[in-house]
Amino acid sequence: MSHKNSAVLWALLATSVPMFMVSLDNLVVTNALADIARDFRTTQPELQWVVNGYVLPFAGLLLAGAALGDRIGRRRVFVWGVVLFTAASAACALAGSIGELVAARVAQGAGAAMILPVSLTLAVAAVTEKRRNLAVGVWGGVNGLGIAFGPLAGGLVTEGLDWSWIFWINVPVGVIAVPLALWALKESRGVQRHLDIAGMTLVAGAVVAAVWGVVQAAEHGWSHRGALLGLAAAAALLAGFVVWERRTSRPLVPLRLYRLPAFLLSNAVSLAMYFGVFGSIFFLAQFMQGPMGYSPFEAGLRTLPWTAAPMAVVPLASLLVDRIGGGVLQALGCALQAVALAWFALVIGPGLAYAAMVVPMVLAGVGMGLVFAANPATVIASVEESEHNTASGVNNTVREFGGALGIAVLTTVFTHGSAGHVAAGPRAGAAAFTAGLQPALWLGALVVALGAVAALLIRRPRQKPVAGDPPPGPQARSAELAAAE
Repeated sequence: MSHKNSAVLWALLATSVPMFMVSLDNLVVTNALADIARDFRTTQPELQWVVNGYVLPFAGLLLAGAALGDRIGRRRVFVWGVVLFTAASAACALAGSIGELVAARVAQGAGAAMILPVSLTLAVAAVTEKRRNLAVGVWGGVNGLGIAFGPLAGGLVTEGLDWSWIFWINVPVGVIAVPLALWALKESRGVQRHLDIAGMTLVAGAVVAAVWGVVQAAEHGWSHRGALLGLAAAAALLAGFVVWERRTSRPLVPLRLYRLPAFLLSNAVSLAMYFGVFGSIFFLAQFMQGPMGYSPFEAGLRTLPWTAAPMAVVPLASLLVDRIGGGVLQALGCALQAVALAWFALVIGPGLAYAAMVVPMVLAGVGMGLVFAANPATVIASVEESEHNTASGVNNTVREFGGALGIAVLTTVFTHGSAGHVAAGPRAGAAAFTAGLQPALWLGALVVALGAVAALLIRRPRQKPVAGDPPPGPQARSAELAAAE
């Protein structure tokens, strides 16, 4: 292996490992909540903040983390994020009360928001343009793998050791990741060095309020005062953000990005895909642990045909992005995911055998892999190189919100569908669960199918000029970007 190829591999490893920790911690606590509640003797309303305390600052500060990287250096922000995330993980493991645990989870979320958006930019900067799609595919695959393996890892560690170890395992990884990043990654900054404090505050407030409203809706219903206030505040803050961005000379998100169809449509695909994936995995994991009777680890192990498939699909799909277009791959991925969710909705039932779930799980996993490879690659390709960090921040924010929205909406559908279906008999709980799960899966399939439609509207980028053509100037570059839309 040449020295250049070795340097690229080390750079991809340096960006991927911390990002895997960040995505893993999205759902790693889900199978440990019962043990945490027992140890701290906490109530359900308090317990939910073990999850939400991480999600809210993570989703709300992603754009701020991207902007800070452009201003003071992406590698610097990345390393600071790893240090904060690692220290917060240790604080989570050492927490002596539910309040201390939630506070440490908030710090974890802030560190994650510093790591995730700049990690993609650093990974892309470490490779040649020819290998850019492969780097983006690896990044997307590792990110998706962390999200998918979260419940499995949490169940395994909780059953085999203690819930605190789901946080302790981050510490040695973080200790190794910091010097590796300083050695393998080059520092870079964005053209826009001005920090739009007002814009960052407004968008962070809007995302946090929206996620808060969605969480309240999932817990209490969409008519609950907390849900309505959160969503109304999010709408007001988002409107204020748009007004401010149109007036300021140095916006947090350049206004030209709003006029790029490839950028907007790919983010719509990301929203739809994560809406369906997060919501469906959330309930199918419960179905396997409830009506099917598997332990948390056994349930996680049996989802591997779904969650492990992207590991094989992403590298292959990344090689096809330039050949057949990111839009086509995203459309195919969403279509496979929609078919899989519809398949689950058709066969799900109290007496369902695991063997009947394997084929739709494989289809869902292949669909995830195609989107993980093509979606961030299309987003990155639709903007100028100096805007990669901002585009990554927007894409990650949309994705996190899509996942939270999917869980909340499908929870509402599930609750409504299961009400009144509990009959007498030993299988009453399974029947009620199935009655709620089927309409939730159908809705998830519909939303992901709409993502496939949006992806079909993405045009392929224009081919590069042949030898003898005049070199492209700024106007030609603008035309090329327009073609990529």
